[in-house]
Amino acid sequence: MGDAPRYLPEYHEAKGDHDFFECCRSPEIAATLTLQPVERYAGLIDAAIIFSDILVIPQAMGMVVEMVDKKGPHFPEPLRAPDDGQYGRIMAREVDVMKELDYVYNAITLTRQKLKGRVPLIGFCGAPWTLLSYMVEGGGSKLFIQAKTWIYKYPNESKALLQKIADLCVDYLAQQVVAGAQLIQVFDSWAAELSPSAFQEFSLPYLKVISTNLPKRLQQLGQDKVPMTVFAKGAWYALDALCESGYDVVGLDWLHDPAEAMNIAKSRVVLQGNADPGILYGRREAITREVEKMVKGFGGGKQGWIANLGHGITPFVNPEDLKFYFEEIHRVAGS
Repeated sequence: MGDAPRYLPEYHEAKGDHDFFECCRSPEIAATLTLQPVERYAGLIDAAIIFSDILVIPQAMGMVVEMVDKKGPHFPEPLRAPDDGQYGRIMAREVDVMKELDYVYNAITLTRQKLKGRVPLIGFCGAPWTLLSYMVEGGGSKLFIQAKTWIYKYPNESKALLQKIADLCVDYLAQQVVAGAQLIQVFDSWAAELSPSAFQEFSLPYLKVISTNLPKRLQQLGQDKVPMTVFAKGAWYALDALCESGYDVVGLDWLHDPAEAMNIAKSRVVLQGNADPGILYGRREAITREVEKMVKGFGGGKQGWIANLGHGITPFVNPEDLKFYFEEIHRVAGS
């Protein structure tokens, strides 16, 4: 789950009066927040994911992003049109991800030291389509009017921006690996807003830019390749294409039937997922039932898949119910 541990009471203690992006920019706070689930659920989870945010890339590109309490991310000045002045400045700007995002790398290095090898550390970024959506919508959206306007009215300018974002993601992820990340994940949180043909045109090619060029970039930097995961939320129609997209792991949301997904994947990739996070609001027996169905769907054992939720943990979840979910996965998959 590529998710800040906001569901944990200790998260709010460690965060204190700092705003969200201040926490991201403080290696000490980011490391502390990354370790919280590992320490609370010791022996139950197999990896940590660095505390950060996908929107650090638009910030590095020169855009202002604020995290508004109870509302989420907000861009005071989103991109309006290719001739709005800001688009031209962003496209012309030389972005040094080493300099602009050094706080993320420092957090990764510090977290690796504090983990002491207990579990591997995952680095991540947002997918180009999802980042473009935020940059033009100015935040989350229900209708995606601006994002659809851009891709259908200004397709060439959209593709140029998607390419620039993808190239930055490659450098950013590579530097995360140099800093100590042992796996990376690309989150296409808004993939479901695209039709199958639009996904093929405006998302998939740029996911492939990352999967093709990251290993090359790592080689140039004298680094070994690391496993790469792609998670395109809601793009159930694209599972076959995602299995051919160059990633090692494909994350599934809860719209997938695990057995059908395994049948489509045919061992080309490892699948990761995929319980509905909403089961954590249910009674224990409901959680058990869903875990049993999920484990059975993925083949019944521990091989060939990674247990996860189908998206991040939603608000007001009881951390003890999440612990029970983890324990049930170990019990059911291990039996």
